[in-house]
Amino acid sequence: MNQICLVFRNQVFTLNGLESILSDVERMRRLDTMKMFGALYDLPEQCEEAWRLGNEAMLPLGTFKKVIVTGLGGSAIGGDLLRVYAGRRSDVPVTVNRDYVMPRYTDKETLVFAVSYSGNTEETLSAYEDARARGAVLMALTTGGKLMELAERDGVPVIAIPGGISPRAATGYLFLPTVAVMYRLGLLDDPGPDYDELLNVLREWREKLKPGSPGAVNPAKQLALEFYDHLPVVWGASGTSEVVAQRWKGQINENAKAPACWNVFPELNHNEVVGFEYPRNLLKQMHVVFLRDSGDHPRVSARMNITKSIAGGAVGGVTVIKAAGTGLLARMYSLIYIGDYASVYLAALYGVDPGPVKIIDYLKAELAKQ
Repeated sequence: MNQICLVFRNQVFTLNGLESILSDVERMRRLDTMKMFGALYDLPEQCEEAWRLGNEAMLPLGTFKKVIVTGLGGSAIGGDLLRVYAGRRSDVPVTVNRDYVMPRYTDKETLVFAVSYSGNTEETLSAYEDARARGAVLMALTTGGKLMELAERDGVPVIAIPGGISPRAATGYLFLPTVAVMYRLGLLDDPGPDYDELLNVLREWREKLKPGSPGAVNPAKQLALEFYDHLPVVWGASGTSEVVAQRWKGQINENAKAPACWNVFPELNHNEVVGFEYPRNLLKQMHVVFLRDSGDHPRVSARMNITKSIAGGAVGGVTVIKAAGTGLLARMYSLIYIGDYASVYLAALYGVDPGPVKIIDYLKAELAKQ
């Protein structure tokens, strides 16, 4: 059986007020005005639909020597997932652009996925026009908006994904279609077996992660309790869980309205690990998560073990999470799934609605005035 293993540092959970909050399913649902819990539960079906859309999409024409995904936020995370997944399965480099302009190396042999859930992300619209001016071959991935209009104007293939959920809850829609398209273009090894396993792992784990699952057997609820009133620090590994660590950080920010940090092995062993001496009172407010994956390089695994012994005595707590599954798609998403659920449970503990992102809405409104 697939399993996600959590190892807690000398910690025993007993029933208390915080745990009772996570047991009150109706309260959590009333707080969740944008139905983030529902979107999480429906992730397996979302992935099925996303896979179908990618396999039915009109393909762009061209000979491609590089692929660039341009987008921001949740849309860019989909690109990063593609970058990591393709890293050992494609002879074509995949990069992610989070800017108003495209890299100088963008040319007619570049396939550019312009990704914006809303279709109105100003940086993505600008990058779309820049990519077109540079002669790149474009493909749009969106629910509509200005990006859809531009693509239809220019005869650019569009993967039209369903709307109605928060962009950060749409990683299946924003990632899996690009995998399918790259495979159909001959740019990627067959992802079919990985995709089949992905659905099985997600269906199995949502029963343990859903709100009705008791805290004693629900690792996401246990993580939320660990994170409460602490600063989550999430560490992944290059080539496997690096994007997942970044995803956790963003989800905690947006859903729980709380700060979080992330980094990646082996890079963090050359800088961040030194910073676990002072200030000691701040370190005790940190909770460090190690994301472990069966595909981690053996030396990275050794580094994680040593670093755990270094950081463990300084911080408030340490959790080790092991990915489920054999294929990289399943392993990445098993970790994403638990992190996503943990972030909305943390929102419930803080008594905040996980859906709205008022700070981002304010920022956009202010930018529109200028």
